[in-house]
Amino acid sequence: MTVLVTRPNPQGEELCSLLQNQGIATSYLPLIEFQAQESPNLGHVLPQADIIIAVSQPAALYTQQWLNENACNWPQTSRYLAIGQKTARLLRKLSQQQVDYPAHGDSENLLSHPLLNDVNQQNIVILRGNGGREYLADQLIKRGAKVEYCEVYRRAFIPFEASVMVPQWQDQDVDHIVFTSEEQLRFFVNKIPGQLHAWMVGLSVFVPSERIAQVAKGIGFQNTIVVGSANNFDLMAAIQPKVIGILNDNQQHNARDK
Repeated sequence: MTVLVTRPNPQGEELCSLLQNQGIATSYLPLIEFQAQESPNLGHVLPQADIIIAVSQPAALYTQQWLNENACNWPQTSRYLAIGQKTARLLRKLSQQQVDYPAHGDSENLLSHPLLNDVNQQNIVILRGNGGREYLADQLIKRGAKVEYCEVYRRAFIPFEASVMVPQWQDQDVDHIVFTSEEQLRFFVNKIPGQLHAWMVGLSVFVPSERIAQVAKGIGFQNTIVVGSANNFDLMAAIQPKVIGILNDNQQHNARDK
């Protein structure tokens, strides 16, 4: 039994190591890589921000890279939020400012944070990659905020040849897969040809949110597990009992057959 991990580096390799240390076999296929992208409005809007939101660790890292290259600093009068504990920890280290984050790392939970309850006429800067969901900005605008995106990096899909990889995964007994974003899920599905669709939807899928789980179910995946977080330790905690439980059941079944 093997878990296929698709999240980008470095978190992807970290998750594989965590699972392997628990005796769980993994296969690694990063589907996305991050690259720096020019954000022409960053130098103008960042100093004027009342609230700065980083949606991911790359958002914080590539903003820091831009600040370094342009001899600028993080604003000291802004308030900072991040989606997820690790992003908050990184942003706190880079900015040397207090950074708050929701208990569960998604836009829906971030919008419940007290700092975003009354944002009428507030200037809010969202640091993110190219594209992505509009939900967070849309909801903040409805609350009267003035929202600016700074897209400081871009996502690039990493192609793979399903006709080559799927037989390898079948040989490795891959039966669980981890997606940490909807775009990973959709890209993976689009690369799998029709004749391998039955194998694909038979995989048990671990996802961080109910929203992504609903997408997976709509595609046809038969078993989806909502972790409630994209944190690697939370993912490991959800995966471990499922996989170890199945392994133990198989061992007991084999012992009875002898």
